[in-house]
Amino acid sequence: MDKKELFENIRGQVIVSCQALPGEPLYVEEKSIMYLMARAGKMAGTPAIRTSSVRDVIAIRQETGLPVIGLIKVQYPGFEGYITPTMKEVDELVEAGSEVVALDCTFRRRGDGKTAGEFIKEIRAKYPKQILMADISTYEEGVSAWKAGVDLVGTTLSGYTEYSPRGDEPDYELVQALARDIDVPVIAEGRIHYPQQAVKMLELGAHAVVVGGAITRPLEIAGRFMKAVKDAGGQTGEKEKK
Repeated sequence: MDKKELFENIRGQVIVSCQALPGEPLYVEEKSIMYLMARAGKMAGTPAIRTSSVRDVIAIRQETGLPVIGLIKVQYPGFEGYITPTMKEVDELVEAGSEVVALDCTFRRRGDGKTAGEFIKEIRAKYPKQILMADISTYEEGVSAWKAGVDLVGTTLSGYTEYSPRGDEPDYELVQALARDIDVPVIAEGRIHYPQQAVKMLELGAHAVVVGGAITRPLEIAGRFMKAVKDAGGQTGEKEKK
């Protein structure tokens, strides 16, 4: 699938993120089960899957036949970012068949002394046809990644860097500003918990929306229900006592 076809297929759609890391309930050391989550996403109609690790990229592509946005999460000394931080991870994802490679394009410190823009240009020189997705946290980072030559800009890291706004709501303002000012597709991602929030992102100009935790992370989903009921129950109990 070439870039033009991929972009047309994901336009106005929800991309399901299927990820599980060590320590999470759905992470199985012996064999990944994320392909089952991806199967559910395909049955629901998603046009693509976002996933982490080489094994999940391979398993999900084999299971679903859908294009994959691949990334590798690894923390190296001196690197503040952890999403596909070096060429080693890019090489592994390309070899695994990732249609899109996602990487940290924030302004955070990199242990190799390069800027995100310099890293993008290195990747582009080695893999000129590889589709690249920049995971960013601010408007300035998104514009910088676009100018450096990425194909997609995702708001994945908004609220996950020390200098980006935090909160429970998705970063609507960031998506709207980037969609207005750059000429590559903007992928809305991050804290999108409810269907109507995804709809709003598309109305604000997002090309597509990535939803992960609200669909494929049962611990996070269960915790959200537990917290809401506990908070409401505590208030109700106080009223009954009075």
